Amino acid sequence: MMKMDRRLTRRSVLAGTGAAALTLASRPAIGLAIGPGGDAAPEFVEQLVARMNPEEKAGQLTLMASAIGGAAASALNPANRNNLDQQLAAARAGQITGNFNGAGSDWHRRLQQAAMQSRLKIPMVFAADVIHGFRTVFPVPLGEAASFEPALAERTARAAAAEAAAAGIAWTFAPMVDIARDARWGRGVEGAGEDVLVGRRFAAARVRGFQGAGLDRDDTVLACAKHFAAYGAGEAGLDYNSADISERTLRDVYFPPFRAAVDAGAGSVMASFNEISGIPATANRWLLTDVLRGEWGFSGLVVSDYTADEELVAHGFAADGREAARLAFLAGVDMSMQSGLYARYLPGLVAEGAVPMARLDEAVRRVLTMKVRLGLFAQPFGRLAPGREAQRVRSPANLALAREAGRRSIVMLKNEGGLLPLPRSGRRIALIGPFAAGLHDLIGPWNVYGDDQQAVDLATGLRRALADPALLNVTAGSDVEAPLPGGIAAAVEAARAADIVILAIGESARMSGEAQSRTEVTIPAPQQALAEAVAAVGKPVVVVLKNGRALALEGAVLDAPAILVSWFLGSETGPALADILLGAQGPSGRLPVSFPRESGQEPYHYDHKSTGRPDPPGPIQEYKAHYRTSPNEARFPFGHGLTYGVISYADLDLGPATLRPGGALAVAVRVTNSGSRAAEEVVQLYTHDRAASVTRPVRELKDFRKVALAPGESAIVRFTLRREDLLFVGQDGRLTVEPGLFDLWVGPSAAEGLAGSFALIA
Repeated sequence: MMKMDRRLTRRSVLAGTGAAALTLASRPAIGLAIGPGGDAAPEFVEQLVARMNPEEKAGQLTLMASAIGGAAASALNPANRNNLDQQLAAARAGQITGNFNGAGSDWHRRLQQAAMQSRLKIPMVFAADVIHGFRTVFPVPLGEAASFEPALAERTARAAAAEAAAAGIAWTFAPMVDIARDARWGRGVEGAGEDVLVGRRFAAARVRGFQGAGLDRDDTVLACAKHFAAYGAGEAGLDYNSADISERTLRDVYFPPFRAAVDAGAGSVMASFNEISGIPATANRWLLTDVLRGEWGFSGLVVSDYTADEELVAHGFAADGREAARLAFLAGVDMSMQSGLYARYLPGLVAEGAVPMARLDEAVRRVLTMKVRLGLFAQPFGRLAPGREAQRVRSPANLALAREAGRRSIVMLKNEGGLLPLPRSGRRIALIGPFAAGLHDLIGPWNVYGDDQQAVDLATGLRRALADPALLNVTAGSDVEAPLPGGIAAAVEAARAADIVILAIGESARMSGEAQSRTEVTIPAPQQALAEAVAAVGKPVVVVLKNGRALALEGAVLDAPAILVSWFLGSETGPALADILLGAQGPSGRLPVSFPRESGQEPYHYDHKSTGRPDPPGPIQEYKAHYRTSPNEARFPFGHGLTYGVISYADLDLGPATLRPGGALAVAVRVTNSGSRAAEEVVQLYTHDRAASVTRPVRELKDFRKVALAPGESAIVRFTLRREDLLFVGQDGRLTVEPGLFDLWVGPSAAEGLAGSFALIA
């Protein structure tokens, strides 16, 4: 591996231990000093570690799935290995540090009571996959990234943390900050898309939201940036697959969102399932120790993914479970999730000298410090106040936020002839498709605690908003992946009787998420057949897509005059969609992923390299970088999204168009809404380094602003570009930027914009 200049990246995070006013009367066995202001003095943790035997230490490094997790948790993870009585006994014996995806505050209270009966009375930590909401479910992270509003993600993470903490949860396995550039990969739905800058900003925002104003508060949870690293780079978009990737690409593309999460104070990091260039991430010391700790100064906790240490055997990297535990632990994985390997093997490995006691103590120290920072020693039941969970979850304010986040996540791809917004009265609407109605596929993938039965579907949302609900006729037409007997005939009849058709089609929640890679990122065939039949009727069609990835649209779906991308919007799906469809609010979302022309283009991302034979605009030319059937461009580019306004750009101003050392380039552009409706425009700034010692992408997003424009209003949008915004990893492995000419665009997507250029001076 190349050696980076550590002076560029070293920092110190999580240096303090946080407030933990320990009540000594409740801890007679641990007479530990408390520092000024209630801070735990360093000897608090040190003395506790000194009193622990190796088995208790290994227990603090062992995290297990909850014995009571409910149907959703059971479906999301392989079979649990503990029953209720075993888990309570393990807590009393100090054999587990905590559990995850538990059933709620009552169960967590029982476990904490058991832990308080252990010899050292070390409190348990309760964790969960709070990916996009707890009981109130917000849009999936990919959808929320479409808002291009990191502040919105911070607000929804804050609300999710407060709800989860009321159930005793103190640690979430989020945010997922993997860059995802292959739409076939199902887990892209959990992240912020294909762009590095968007990924960095949303990673930091979600960490701030989860961790709030202080980790010892009863409304915050510890964030966990995952999956480190390059999980989204698996070959062929296949989940868990290998990634053979250069260190330069790791540092330019896949590391920055993790670094942003660490810089924002993320208290934990999860190692990824995949291998990188032959070394599984779970046993990659360079990744977990040299980079994460040595270069970035991370002092928090590293946890494995679900049984990932055990899976080193299946990788062919470890001979057996004992060796797998040793390799993962020495590489830098402090805590083992679900396999039980650390509890089983670490005491013996230390006794034999295969693992240094100092390394064991180091990992235990990190776990105990985390628990101190979370206020668990001071108040083991602080997040478990009776009745608090019922009071906090699904509050009117949180549901209003879910509705707001939902409508801000919706992207309008097309709106020919101004078909949208639809009138609230006077028009007969046929709502057709498997996602038209029904309490299913609303909360989306990777949600442990939400419930479709408590969400609002599209049909209900529209009926509430229409002046005359009787004008809405709802027909399924087909199932998600299978035809319905007589379904198309019924849908055609409904379309003929209507003035306008809304076609609600796309992916089910089970088609995105973990282990849901797809070879074809298209609308399932039965739904495509439904769309063709309905379109043939000749009525105006609005397509409302439900999806957890970029899709290759074709035929009647692509040809529809209006298309909305709605992702999975969560608890307030129907009201959020009705707000946009009927014009109570205008669409303001933008694509965080490129929609390809064909599935075979994947992986595709806007910031690709030009190659020596770039594909020029216009008709396809021979011997250029394109496919036989498609140009090398997206169907709908990254950053694309329309509004109900009429937006134009003019008067790009780069001043002297020179960026000097220590200086800044001021960029300004006039953006105008000449339409009759208010609009929010996402103004995007891209650059391209014309000639560099390492080839650069054709465009790179450097900044973005969302601006609200009233009808007829203009605004000057300003950006400031500095030298550090142009850095890349040079041939020597160090961050650099070289003097020369740069192209610059300001516009509404990665494929449009007013163009200019500037010179970077040495």
